[in-house]
Amino acid sequence: MDDNRDVVDTLMFLLESIGSMAHAAYDGLEAVRLAEEHRPDVILLDIGLPKVDGYEACRRIREHAWGRQMMVYALTGFGHEDDRDKARRSGFDMHLTKPVEPEVLLTVLAASPRASSCAPD
Repeated sequence: MDDNRDVVDTLMFLLESIGSMAHAAYDGLEAVRLAEEHRPDVILLDIGLPKVDGYEACRRIREHAWGRQMMVYALTGFGHEDDRDKARRSGFDMHLTKPVEPEVLLTVLAASPRASSCAPD
């Protein structure tokens, strides 16, 4: 979930190319709504989202029982140590700084304990 449509489209293509089901959101409120509706195993969430930033979106997802078991990964250009600390405090499981190489992202997703459908065939 990212506010940059090109980033989202590229991620969707990458995830769908390995057989994962993916849903796109372009702001934090939509990210929370889609998380509740689809209950994904893994969420890739930008920090600099409109309406509600990624930190708040993650907190809102985590406050629900359905959101506590999801793996939520920050995928963001905010890469300073204080950004990482704030991400941890907000409930993110991992912090990835853009740009992330596709192979690295796929490795992280495949290693996720909740990502049953993210591993390549």
